[in-house]
Amino acid sequence: MGSGRVALVNAHDDNLEANVFARACGSREALQNVTGRWGALALAALAEGTFRFNELRRRVDGVSERMLAQTLQSLERDGLVVRTVVQAIPPRVEYSLTPLGVRAAESLVALIEVLESGLGDIVAARDAYDEQRNVS
Repeated sequence: MGSGRVALVNAHDDNLEANVFARACGSREALQNVTGRWGALALAALAEGTFRFNELRRRVDGVSERMLAQTLQSLERDGLVVRTVVQAIPPRVEYSLTPLGVRAAESLVALIEVLESGLGDIVAARDAYDEQRNVS
């Protein structure tokens, strides 16, 4: 991703060169979908396996039904998540990761592990920052 790259937005162009730093590049929207609060958590949860909608909603504590549905639609549109309707009685819908989604989720899970293992340092840094600025 060099700074001299030109971002093309035509997905059917064989010469497509992605550059997330370019305003019009489609990778920027995908990055936003993946790294937003609910996108990152949904992908990390789906890295654990296939989930039905309500199972995923319970796993991603705090997300509303509407927000999870929108998030999953965005991730599906970006080719990271697959929505499968299972013919059963009653019919059910399951969500899983595509190969691209697996790659993205692996990176997110690694980042999550870094942050979780460094939580003590994070809390100490926040406390020091707040104390220095007299913020309660």
